[in-house]
Amino acid sequence: MADSKKAYTKRQNVKTFILLLCSSFLLATNTVGALAGSERANSCGSLRSMARVYMACGAYEKAQPLLERALRLASSTNAADCEVCACLIDLAYLCNNQGKLVEAETMCRSGLRLQEKVYHKDHPYVAYTLRILSEIHQGQARYQAAASALERAIEIMGRVNGANDQELAPFKADMARVLAAQGHFAEAESYFKEAMASIDGGHGARRLYAAKVSTNLAELYALQERYDQAEELIGRALPEQERVHGADHHFLVPAWLVMARIHQARGKLAEAKMLLDRSLRVVENQPDCGRLVKGDVLTRLGQFYVSNEEYATAEDVLQRALKVLDSSQAPHSDRVAVACNSLAKVYINQGKYSEARSLCRRAWNILEGILEAGHPYMADVQQTLIQLRRRTGEAVEVARSEKRAEESRQREQASFTPIAAATE
Repeated sequence: MADSKKAYTKRQNVKTFILLLCSSFLLATNTVGALAGSERANSCGSLRSMARVYMACGAYEKAQPLLERALRLASSTNAADCEVCACLIDLAYLCNNQGKLVEAETMCRSGLRLQEKVYHKDHPYVAYTLRILSEIHQGQARYQAAASALERAIEIMGRVNGANDQELAPFKADMARVLAAQGHFAEAESYFKEAMASIDGGHGARRLYAAKVSTNLAELYALQERYDQAEELIGRALPEQERVHGADHHFLVPAWLVMARIHQARGKLAEAKMLLDRSLRVVENQPDCGRLVKGDVLTRLGQFYVSNEEYATAEDVLQRALKVLDSSQAPHSDRVAVACNSLAKVYINQGKYSEARSLCRRAWNILEGILEAGHPYMADVQQTLIQLRRRTGEAVEVARSEKRAEESRQREQASFTPIAAATE
């Protein structure tokens, strides 16, 4: 039975690959025709088409040499500007998914400038490039810049396709992710639901994309402790993702992390640990997952060990998480701050108060620069500082910290009021 299931999954993956290959080939052929039948453009287009197939499957390492070769060819043969900018933008997308955020932003901005020159500043192609730029900024925790890029993209698409067109759905889903990261959960949920209304119930690529957005919304619900709703969404998303990508693909890791959070909250620690271990196995064996995803997995696993008071293991895992996240070229992201705060909790329990204080300070300085005062991440750092000051006998500072923490809780509760009203 297991063998037949594996064979079925393999057949489905092959079918998906062939469909992607055929559609990419047709796209490349049309692009070539627009370039006056240039043989050199055809070579660049073919290389990019093959790379896009690999990227659609999450095989970024295989895509990279093809895209680099395409860009070299386009640059050395004086190819049309539209071909050069396509190479740059594809490379930006690739680097972003690999966690190479500095290179991704450089490529994306160069491609965007050239794209605006070839077409015009309000062309739909520009809007889609702005989506990529926004995603890069999200990885860098530059959420205002990410939101601004998406606002411009949505404005462009709204003028071209109409405000309620299905093509707006991915842009709204992206905006929801930005809002969720900033702690604006009610607004994020509204954007997610608008996007889902347009893409839910579709077929093929739309169905797979709906599964991805469902996972993002489930993550939001899990953060709000709305576990039943989160589990329902994951229950619909995971089978579709497994059907297309297979049972052990790194694209499934975000859904596993959500389910692990749900299991842990319900006291199902064995199930949570199994999913976290599975996620770690996948990201270690599949480098294409990217540094940010690997950092997320290590941080969540470290937090699990902290909650179980396995501090030596937690220290090792969280140190690895910080090393991976620092290598992603986003040293001032909230991901780094969360890992620092989690490791600070370990050091407090190990009596390493100086190290804990340094990590708390780093986490707070990062979050203060990118998030509002009432964000849950900032509240968590405040609680860690209170715990540290209690251990070190700083009674006056504890009282001040508790007062600030209470003020933050009140602000947080005010921001959750619309959500509570909507779910009663």
